[in-house]
Amino acid sequence: MSARRVVVLGAGPAGLAAAQAAIALGAEVVVLDENERVGGQFWRHHEQLTDRRMQHQWSRYERLRGALSRATVHTEASVWRVDTERGIRVHALVGPADAAARTGLTIEADALVIATGAHDRALPVPGWTLPGVTTAGAAQALAKRDGVTLGRRTVVAGAGPFLLPVAASLVLAGGAVAEVVEAAGVAAIARGWGRAPWQLAGVAGKAAELGEYAGSLLRHRTPYRIGQAVTRIHGRGAVEAVTVQRVDADWRPIAGTERTVECDSVALGHGFTPRLEAAIQAGCAVSDDRFVVVDERQATTASSVFAAGEVTGIAGADAALAEGAVAGFAAAGGALDDDRIRGALRARRRMHAFAARLATHAIRPGWTQWLDDDTIVCRCESVTRARLAEYADAASRGLRLATRAGLGACQGRTCGPSVEALVASPVGFDRRPILSSIRIGELADLHQTEHKEHQ
Repeated sequence: MSARRVVVLGAGPAGLAAAQAAIALGAEVVVLDENERVGGQFWRHHEQLTDRRMQHQWSRYERLRGALSRATVHTEASVWRVDTERGIRVHALVGPADAAARTGLTIEADALVIATGAHDRALPVPGWTLPGVTTAGAAQALAKRDGVTLGRRTVVAGAGPFLLPVAASLVLAGGAVAEVVEAAGVAAIARGWGRAPWQLAGVAGKAAELGEYAGSLLRHRTPYRIGQAVTRIHGRGAVEAVTVQRVDADWRPIAGTERTVECDSVALGHGFTPRLEAAIQAGCAVSDDRFVVVDERQATTASSVFAAGEVTGIAGADAALAEGAVAGFAAAGGALDDDRIRGALRARRRMHAFAARLATHAIRPGWTQWLDDDTIVCRCESVTRARLAEYADAASRGLRLATRAGLGACQGRTCGPSVEALVASPVGFDRRPILSSIRIGELADLHQTEHKEHQ
């Protein structure tokens, strides 16, 4: 009997753990990732430039990467189609995204593990289109991979524990962090992180990690502002300063609390949005809160399709590692009562208890009150809040066509959730699952090649 072939989409913590677990059961594993190197956002790196102090659990990464010697790995692989109607077939183009001649690749598999992760979300702010403003994840990627910072003095703002490693990475890369600005208030943080503390006993490593980040702030005398938000970014041609205000429990700005912080760059991070395109194409059910639905085996509602990591819920790298191990094990034919998977199952339970606290930092509806009418919401098509308001009562298709919100290069990945919040209605950007851009010429070449193979 031949080994099961398992295809893994994504080579971050979840994807690498899935590949390792499937390989250990004797499966033939193929890993596809769009980046130049495996590791995902968590282990974003450059072999020569990366400061290892920015990398947590690096020895774990090296073990996972070592396991890939027994797998087929395609980096710079842009998956453009996942077909599950007649078995599992994954279509990709391999090569730099802007290359003129990428290689077409079609892989048939017995099982598929979707570990496509999430991208960080930044809420619109007046002035956020100025040069010098990026997402928090982009700022961290520049520091980890290239050893550079956005500017000399950065404000890191948004919500959630992720702001802390971003700030630490910027400092290690040689920059200065003017402030870390957290929108969740003291009362909300105390309620969220203080309840049932015994559930956190098994995640002491996370506490140590947070302590390390807090120590970095103290050493560099970086203010950490709680219950505040960046409500305006100022500059003529580039970032020069930001307005920071206190916000209430629903993130509504409190009048009279404005203050100005001078800086030349801003890193915005208000949580994460799962990358659902591959899962939707594969026919996986998605929950009301827009995550892939999985069972105890990390199996989706689509036959022989599994999912792990932040595409199933935002829970951090440790949860992704555990979920990935379970998904890869099950995809390769393993059963959950097997002793070899017990450790991953225990780790998954522990990390899910930790992840439940992250809801403390979830976006609150009052953020829309810091927007002006001329604040750009859809950056690709320069669609303002006022323009969206004109068509707020239109059907989702009418809204998109009239305003062009979400019809640009990112296809709503950046603006989609914010547009839906502003019009108070689902717009369905992620129901048009375009995985990656493909040239018409590339598509024609693939069709001709496939036609010849079947003659």
